[in-house]
Amino acid sequence: MANKRFEIKFDIELDGNKVPEKMHWTAEDGGISNQETKAMMLSVWDAKNKESLRIDLWTKEMPVDEMKIFFHQTLVAMADTFQRATTDEKMADTMRDFCDYFAEKLELKA
Repeated sequence: MANKRFEIKFDIELDGNKVPEKMHWTAEDGGISNQETKAMMLSVWDAKNKESLRIDLWTKEMPVDEMKIFFHQTLVAMADTFQRATTDEKMADTMRDFCDYFAEKLELKA
């Protein structure tokens, strides 16, 4: 059986200063087609150079309060992914403790 391939596409409209005005993404295998988003963070691993490469973008319309929530949710997801990828539960819990601190300082949780 052949390996399955799929594509994730980002379409970014920039203003004259190369600042994102509109962003859409498509992941047809996930049921997403040209869905609008206001922010994205993408990290890929460059195995040759042993370094992380990132693209962090957000539109002019991304409210700061939503950006704080976006960062918090991303940090929580990273802790979960770290635990699944490494089975290091102790460090994942430490990361989650930081996420709780982060949310508390930004008053994201009641």
